[in-house]
Amino acid sequence: STSNAHNITRILAKHPEFSTFNHYLTLTHLASEINRRETITVLALNNAAMSSLLSKQLSLYTLKNVLSLHVLVDYFGSKKLHQITNGTALTSTMFQASGAAPGSSGYINITDLKGGKVGFGAENNDGNLDAVYVKSVAEIPYNISVLQISQVLNSAEAEAPTAEPSKLNLTEIMSKQGCKAFADLLISSGADATFNENIDGGLTVFCPTDPVIKDFMPKYKNLTASKKASLLLYHGVPVYQSMQMLKSNNGIMNTLATDGANKYDFTIQNDGEVVTLETKVMTAKITGTLKDEEPLIVYKINKVLLPRELYKPVEAPAESPKPSKSKSKSKHKVADAPESDAPAESDPADDQTADNDSGVAGLDGRRLVMVMLSLCIGVLLM
Repeated sequence: STSNAHNITRILAKHPEFSTFNHYLTLTHLASEINRRETITVLALNNAAMSSLLSKQLSLYTLKNVLSLHVLVDYFGSKKLHQITNGTALTSTMFQASGAAPGSSGYINITDLKGGKVGFGAENNDGNLDAVYVKSVAEIPYNISVLQISQVLNSAEAEAPTAEPSKLNLTEIMSKQGCKAFADLLISSGADATFNENIDGGLTVFCPTDPVIKDFMPKYKNLTASKKASLLLYHGVPVYQSMQMLKSNNGIMNTLATDGANKYDFTIQNDGEVVTLETKVMTAKITGTLKDEEPLIVYKINKVLLPRELYKPVEAPAESPKPSKSKSKSKHKVADAPESDAPAESDPADDQTADNDSGVAGLDGRRLVMVMLSLCIGVLLM
């Protein structure tokens, strides 16, 4: 489950005495795992306690197991510590949840002690309670609790040498699962090096499938080398984002192509289970997950992502104005006439005005004749 209600890195950053502990939570990727959990308790170690642990010179992967033993997958605020039923409780940790803990070695014993103290010890540590509760650092009931304990919890199983996980080969992963064409573009352009450099720190890749790339190739070939690289880097985000994280973190997302004023970002949106990527030029949809092994996750998408830095948004054509309904036959002809580069003919309305002027002139002449006849008749009668 995922939550945005807490960020362990920000919480600990307010307390310099936990700076080393905070640093190694990030370095081992435990910080992101803690932030994805809705209910969690972190048993924080100050710099002195961390110095003692680091003196053992454990590998980073073994150190992750030891620190994950200090993350409880249940909520224990300072008040709850003193209200434990029967005075003792056994609770699971992230070491147990990782599947790396043999037997019950990933469980922690919490016990109320004489004088109001609370002790903590690994279940497989012969009943020894190595550390005691010192103080509450931060609590957001019943979401996250950060409690300081006096020293590191000892566990032979957690400190056992841990083999380095197999190196993730991004292009090989994509090639085997319907994204070979995109993987080939990464390799031929040299952009794969930038993707690989970001895996250890967390990487999310949006991979257009082979048919999508095939249809896009005519447009891709028209780009310059630098624009091709930017387009490819636009499909990577330098942070691990699970599907649940994407759904709960709608908004603008920077990419590997982002460079100062060149934003190269897009917007994550979801409608229920459907997650889309909106670039202001087009919208693509996530259609599946190729690989989810933190710190790397690779999604399939149904379109190539087109950044507005390279492609202008396509505007909808404006509707042509409808011809006005006029009773004038000549106006109907003008409206219905096809467009032409030839100069426009004289306005029929001008011809109609000329006819009217001639008619008025003719009427004035007849009146003159009538006046002359009337005068002649008058003279004869005299």
